[in-house]
Amino acid sequence: MINIGEINHLSAVRRTDNGVYLTDEEGSGEVLLPNKYVPEDIAEGDVLEVFIFNDSEDRITATTAEPKIKLHEFACLQVRDVTSVGAFLDWGLEKDLLVPFKEQPGRMKKGGWYMVFLYLDGETDRLVASGRYQKFLQKENITVKNGEAVNLIIDDETDLGVNVIINHRFRGLIYQNELFQKIRRGDHRTGYIKNVREDGKIDVTLQPPGYAKVEPNAEKILNKLKANQGFLNLTDKSAPEDITETLEMSKKTFKKAVGALYKQRLIRLEKDGIYLAK
Repeated sequence: MINIGEINHLSAVRRTDNGVYLTDEEGSGEVLLPNKYVPEDIAEGDVLEVFIFNDSEDRITATTAEPKIKLHEFACLQVRDVTSVGAFLDWGLEKDLLVPFKEQPGRMKKGGWYMVFLYLDGETDRLVASGRYQKFLQKENITVKNGEAVNLIIDDETDLGVNVIINHRFRGLIYQNELFQKIRRGDHRTGYIKNVREDGKIDVTLQPPGYAKVEPNAEKILNKLKANQGFLNLTDKSAPEDITETLEMSKKTFKKAVGALYKQRLIRLEKDGIYLAK
């Protein structure tokens, strides 16, 4: 079956003046891969990884270009144009992605960036984006576990911290006092589930849980030392904000990482700071 809005692995079956037609394993249908995307050395039977979408004439079409969003995913995209039918987003393909007015939380503006969800409209069978993306987030049957590594999309800021979208399914929160690196809306990050609450709310952190987070942070300190001629003007008495500014980690994590490096005799600790061991 050829699935619109998704990456498909399809076989080349015949060439025409306009491109190459592809089909699935069952031979249930064909879709055109236009000439501009056809590899020079393609042969009949070759399997290609392609994205399926509607072209400007609403024909099902294949492309080897990588879209910025796929079916049932979230992404922060920029508005290229606004017309009488809605806003059109840049999603990495030649034909822009429509957000109908009814799916806009407020009138979208040209040049603005908005978080959206991609779905298949049941009435038109067309891929459409919704700026009312929060209604697509799953609030029940939470499947993530405490300590689990997850994929995050950074969302909007709140008084408590920053909202995130977890695995394109759930909403979570990173508390402000646990943000030790620069992030912006739309960024993709690896995060870790800190706590799944009884009410379904999920606390998330960008730091690996427990002592496991020492190793990558220890490596970060070593890299920083090497880049700074073997010295960092930081000690266990340094202000937390100075440590965060320099290393993008908490003071607690910093002290654990420094302790691990010291035990391995990779650094020297002096009153004025940390030295790379010779």
